[in-house]
Order: sequence, then C-alpha cells, then structure tokens
Amino acid sequence: MIYEPLNDNWIKDELLSESLLYNILTGEASKLCLICKGGRMLCGKLSCPIIAKAKLVVKSSSLISERVEGSTPPGSFVGRIGYPKVYVGPMLPPYFGNTKILDTPELWVGKSIDEIIEYRLSLIRGKIRMNIFDAIKGNRLLDLIQELSMSISSVDSEAIFKKRPTGVISFSEDAQPFGPSSLLKSFKTSNIRVDRRIEKAYYDRDMRASEAIVKLYDDGVLVSRIQRALSVGMLGVGNRRKLVPTRWSITAVDDTISLWLIKEIKQYDSLDDYEVYFFRNLDNTFLAIFMPEEWGFEWIEAWFPGTVWNVGGKTPAIMGDYESYVGRSTYANVGGCYYSARLAATEKLKEMKRQAKVLVLREIHPGYILPVGVWNVRESMRSALKREPKKFDSLQSALNFAFKVLTVPLDKWIEHSLILKEALFQRKITDF
Repeated sequence: MIYEPLNDNWIKDELLSESLLYNILTGEASKLCLICKGGRMLCGKLSCPIIAKAKLVVKSSSLISERVEGSTPPGSFVGRIGYPKVYVGPMLPPYFGNTKILDTPELWVGKSIDEIIEYRLSLIRGKIRMNIFDAIKGNRLLDLIQELSMSISSVDSEAIFKKRPTGVISFSEDAQPFGPSSLLKSFKTSNIRVDRRIEKAYYDRDMRASEAIVKLYDDGVLVSRIQRALSVGMLGVGNRRKLVPTRWSITAVDDTISLWLIKEIKQYDSLDDYEVYFFRNLDNTFLAIFMPEEWGFEWIEAWFPGTVWNVGGKTPAIMGDYESYVGRSTYANVGGCYYSARLAATEKLKEMKRQAKVLVLREIHPGYILPVGVWNVRESMRSALKREPKKFDSLQSALNFAFKVLTVPLDKWIEHSLILKEALFQRKITDF
C-alpha cells in the first residue's frame, strides 16, 4: 500500500513531537536551533534571529517595478502561513530566455552558493490569498498556474503587482529560497507547451495523489516537477484535491516515492559486502554506509560551530533519526532532509536489486553559510551513489575508511546512532 501524503498528518510537520518537547523541557536548549531550523520559532521569538542576520547577506534589487516581464522557468510557490488560507502565485525573473535552471534543483549540484542564491534571488514571486480547497474547482489564476506547471520549457509571461515587490531572500533548510514578493494584480503568459505525462495525471480525477506521484516518477518526470504539481493542487481524487504548501509538498513527494521503493527492495536479497559512498558539495560531506542486512535506515547530521544552526556552539551539534525494517509512523525530527536522503538510498538499492541497512552521515562545515534547501541532500546523495563504492568485508574496515573522510570522531557518531550501537555492541542470535 502506497502512503497517501495528502492528509492532515502533514500539518504535524509544524508541531512539536513528544521527543522534541522532552528535549525542550529537560533543558537541552543546544538542540533547539538544530530541530527548529528557523521554521518553528521554538525559542519563543517572533522571527528567527539567525535567519534575520542571514537575510542581510542578500538584499532585493531596487530596479524591480510594479510590472515585471520575463520567462518563468516555470516556477510557482504555495506558502504555509495562515493555513488553510495561503498565498499562492507564480515566480518569474525580470528577463527572457531559457530560465529552466532557476527552478530545477536537479541541475544545481556543483554550483556555488553564490550561483544558487543568484538563481533564486532573480525569481520574483507574485502572490494572492487562496483557500487550499480552491484546488477542487479552481479559479482563473490557479487554472493558469496549474497549466504553467505542466510546461516542458520556460514560458514568457507578464506580472503586474499592486506595488513594487520588496523584501529580502527567504532561506529555509526545507525549501529552496526565493526572492522579493508582492501581491499580484494580474498575470498572463504566452503559449504553453505541456508535458503530456503531467497533463494526463491532472485530468485523471479518480487517481489518488500518491498513485499519481509514483506514476509520474516511474514515467521519468523530475522529482522537483512532481513536487510542483502536487503543491498547486493538480494531483489526487477530484473532490479531495488541495493546495499543498511548497515545503510540505517537497517532503511528501520524497516520502511517497521512497516508501514505494522500499516495498520493492524488501523483496531482494541483501548485499554481499559493506559499501561506502561519499561526496562533498557546498562544504557539506555526505557519507553513506550500506550494510549487508535487511532494510533499515538512519540519517544523522553534524552542524559545525559557525554554521547557520550552530552559530555560537563550541562543538558540532549532532542529531538524527532512524527507522527499522517495519518503518516509522511519526515525522522525522530532523525534517525533510531525512526523506530526501532516504529517497536517494532507495533509488540506489532498486538499481542494484538488493536491500541493505543504510547509515547516512552528513557533516555541515562553516563554508555552508546559508541553508539552500533540502534538494541539496537529495541531489548530493544521488551524486555520491553514482560513484564507485569502496567495498569491505567487515563493518570495522568500512568504518576505518569512513573516518578518514569524516571529521567528527567515531565515538560521537556512535552516541547518536542506533544502527552503530546495534552493530557494534549488540550480539545477534547467530553468534550463539
């Protein structure tokens, strides 16, 4: 059975889990920034002071006027503030041409943070307030945004705003940043060449959203495009369709696809060896250890002092989450990164036609000056897993190699890793 992402459980992304509440009440304040990441205001402030400082790095252009003409990648955004009444609108740069790269994270690996910020800052966001259930019957602007989201190429467009778009770039670890915004007065586009795969899913009003997500993925549609289609209310049974805030749609799609893949890979035999993969991108180090056991998954991240979620720390701030063979029923405390990494891992296992227990470790070093979105995890992990792995006949040998790559010592990872504790210290019945 495929997990259905479009239900109210996804609102729990914004709520405190029991374990999170426990950390706060027991005074583990050092973990607050790592868990919150500027989205939940756990410190009690009205806005995140760290993000406020980060926003000063990039300011909006003073050259933008109330009328903007340019080629949308295509791009759109659905906010979450005020849910179930949210801001919805297109995103476009103030110039024409092939702008696909501005809203296609799959093309960003190897780009610098400055380049990525430049891509996103150039996207000006128009917005109008809608109810999430407007997706059931639609309206003039939403219909146009949905048609735009089917496009296979950049679309020339014109946006007229009620006043000049202002504001600084928005940063989040869960969603790509975007630039200035303003209330939309009117929006129009030229001819749109639609992707027939997305169009077919849109007009199938009897197909569940989770089924549509998997079908589009299986047909080769980019994950970022599926996320956009889900966000603007194009997928699902007709009378149950809804707008999904962009940051939620990103995780919903990663989760849904990886759950579908997990169901398949559980049918395969386990790996024969321990395999280690690693990749460095944007001063992040990603390292995955595939173990010759039945399916299990763990994601742990270490934010070094001087990074955005550990500004005043003296040592790396570490946290993670885990699932056994039977899966998990609660939202991961570490957020969308968990699901993006899991998607990349399950894609690799399907390709290999094997199952494994997967431990993914991420080190975030001070050169990662601003959070650029969960895509960084998914695409960096995909890049890592395209490389030839280092193979070993024992976990100890694999760890010896891994900690020539990583900076945080092994004992610190063990403190936070259920997989490592089980593998290193728990005896199996086959040992007797």
